[in-house]
Amino acid sequence: MKVLITGGAGFLGQRLARELLARGALKDAHGAPQAITGLVLLDVVRAHDFGDARVRTEVGDIAERSVLERVIDAQTSAIFHLAAIVSGQAEADFDLGMRINLDASRLLLEVCRQRGHRPRVVFTSSVAVYGGDLPAVVRDDTALNPQSSYGAQKAIAELLLNDYSRRGFVDGRVLRLPTISVRPGRPNAAASSFASGIIREPLNGEEAVCPVAGSTRLWLLSPRKAIDSLIAGLELEGAALGKQRVLNLPGLSVSVDEMIAALREVAGDAVASRIVRQPDERIEQIVGSWPGAWDTSRAERLGLAAERSFAEVIRGYIADEGIQVR
Repeated sequence: MKVLITGGAGFLGQRLARELLARGALKDAHGAPQAITGLVLLDVVRAHDFGDARVRTEVGDIAERSVLERVIDAQTSAIFHLAAIVSGQAEADFDLGMRINLDASRLLLEVCRQRGHRPRVVFTSSVAVYGGDLPAVVRDDTALNPQSSYGAQKAIAELLLNDYSRRGFVDGRVLRLPTISVRPGRPNAAASSFASGIIREPLNGEEAVCPVAGSTRLWLLSPRKAIDSLIAGLELEGAALGKQRVLNLPGLSVSVDEMIAALREVAGDAVASRIVRQPDERIEQIVGSWPGAWDTSRAERLGLAAERSFAEVIRGYIADEGIQVR
């Protein structure tokens, strides 16, 4: 089986690649495990190849048809489409967000249609497709009402993938990812970047700025569970999804105050005291439009799951990254 990961040099792309190589196989459309014989990592920068002969790294602009035609052929059975411009950056640079989040997504689907082999395609979407006057609990079929350019781009791409699947061009599935926390590394341009920063930086002995009110609720998923969900989502039988190819992934609904309390529980008062409250109206507006509670019973029935508490997420991050709490 040949697999493609777009955004293969990114945080999730690299973790997903490492896990796929470790597992060595994916289930095919009939539920039978097939050995992964090739793994193509596409990004605008060179991805790490893990020193594995199965890995081929490709550098290119995903919005260029020739690049996608180079990495998708009739043997490409599985595609994880992770490449994206994050929320804050897509809001600041409308043209870039449209080009990568929307135009490139449609182009990827078109190349698959041209090849004619109906690959499985996992498209990672976002809580940002929702907004406005939301019900207390959001379901898979709650009406889309994005309040940002990023959310609009993701929502349109979702609808495209659903239709390309209906027409039999691809066997697609949309996985709406909660905000991933805790991400290692440094802050990025995502409006939700603080959701990792207020945990990561204090654990590293650094001050962190919290730009939203403590009552702000977030829908969170750990990197560990995000990777598990991406693989499980790809391996789902299309018949189990039916005509509705979108799944809200299980996560944790927690307020910012609850996140800080979990940090205090795991790492102590001195670490939690490194968080500084500094409201940012722009971030408040974007993040405040996202839902904070979800009905994920459909995804759970299909075998997907999240952690039981945010304290468990923090402990997993400390273990995975070898953090020495200071």
